[in-house]
Amino acid sequence: MAEERKSWIRRRVEMALTRGLTRAYSTVRVDPQKFLLQLRAAYRVPISGYHGVFSLDIRELDIVAESIIRGGMKMAAVEGAGFGLGGLITIVPDLGILSAITMRTIQKLSLLYGFEFNTDDEIAELWIAAASAAGVDVSRELLEKEVVNKFVPKVIQRIAARASTEVVEKWAGRVIPLASSAIGAALNYWFVRAWGERARAHFRERHLKLRQQSRSGLPPESAPITLPANTE
Repeated sequence: MAEERKSWIRRRVEMALTRGLTRAYSTVRVDPQKFLLQLRAAYRVPISGYHGVFSLDIRELDIVAESIIRGGMKMAAVEGAGFGLGGLITIVPDLGILSAITMRTIQKLSLLYGFEFNTDDEIAELWIAAASAAGVDVSRELLEKEVVNKFVPKVIQRIAARASTEVVEKWAGRVIPLASSAIGAALNYWFVRAWGERARAHFRERHLKLRQQSRSGLPPESAPITLPANTE
């Protein structure tokens, strides 16, 4: 019976994450221009465009990244506490909103380290970072064969499958009525923290690689992958 319950919860979590991430892909996006103004006003990052972050001390970017992740964690905790009152009944809307918060956090980290997401290549790279945050390995062979509007849904499915397995034991605690609110807040807080840190590491590594290439005089690889044009 316990295994059946875990399997049921895992399916619900996977379904909720798939729907939430799909919605985040199509509707919930950070406006790069508005976020640039926020970086300059709220975080006092002295840049006129995202290319300017490559001339700043990497430690300055890391401090802002930590603040961005903390902001996402706090927002997710508040959301989890509210939905947590409903226990497992509210797990679908909870994870849908959590997916949006997580993806917006990842998008902000992408922009902070100098990577926009206006082209198909950049959008694909954003979802590679999301997959990395979820612990999913996306092979280059798959990338090179897919246009972005087919690639992203496949990545979302892989992320949802992996994440559902990872968190099912923790989310099972939400069956406890009186403790479900606190558990929901803690789980959401942990979720954004874990994914945010992994995504930050992904973008930071790419950022430092581009700096090194620039210093060595090699051509930059700001778009390290090439997706074929969508001919549909």
